[in-house]
Amino acid sequence: MMITFNLMKMSSFIGETKWFCFSDGDSDDESRGPHQLGVVVPYRDRFEELLEFVPHMHSYLNAKKVKHKIFIVNQVDKHRFNRAALLNVGFLEARNNNCDYIAMHDVDLLPLNKDLYYGFPEKGPFHVSAPFLHPKYHYKTFVGGILIMSVAQFEKVNGLSNRFWGWGREDDELYLRMREAKLSIYRHSSKQIKTGYDTFKHDHDPQKRKRDYARFYDQKKASFQRDRKTGLSTVKFNIEKRTSLNINDATCVILNVKLDCNVEETPWCDNPDS
Repeated sequence: MMITFNLMKMSSFIGETKWFCFSDGDSDDESRGPHQLGVVVPYRDRFEELLEFVPHMHSYLNAKKVKHKIFIVNQVDKHRFNRAALLNVGFLEARNNNCDYIAMHDVDLLPLNKDLYYGFPEKGPFHVSAPFLHPKYHYKTFVGGILIMSVAQFEKVNGLSNRFWGWGREDDELYLRMREAKLSIYRHSSKQIKTGYDTFKHDHDPQKRKRDYARFYDQKKASFQRDRKTGLSTVKFNIEKRTSLNINDATCVILNVKLDCNVEETPWCDNPDS
């Protein structure tokens, strides 16, 4: 199924910005190299940001000659948001579509500096939104925002834990997985990228989109522990629908995903007060 939007006719959503980009990022142009990037975006109820993100990323990556596909992993069940499990689902979809590396990418974080690296992470995972560049998170072990991993690297750490329902800490647990697997994490240096906190456009309005920081049962304790039970190999889900979305000739695939919750293992997947 293909749905097409013309942003020039939807100015009420994102102002008067006009996007012009190539129709596809998987051109056979040999200058793009042998690798194909899967941009995996965990998503729920952020349509206005999606309308900006997809054309921006197509234009940005095409300018860098990065062969790519964009996968929007849309959680449609009634459970609390599970970013990590959605990334596991998106990885499987990207791998099945001939992507040999992925970028785990927040929808509200748009790269502005043309020199950021989105190429294949040959030596180890590459953290694009390093602490000295991310507008919000600056601690040393932060690996969220935009993280690039090869298929082999992601499989080596068994993806991300599926136990993180609600907001936060899944990236910190992923950092422990990478460290335990002896994967070196690479970043730009401040000499390479000099735009600091202006390197990205970050569109999170805490008043408009309140994050679910609630902790129930023993969730808080569990969120600080290394999870060796769950990950890529154990994620349970159902893809309800696949839709190809075209926004001013920029294409992505939207996966409507229902995640399965084991209430005995993670009773906090639902808010008991709602």
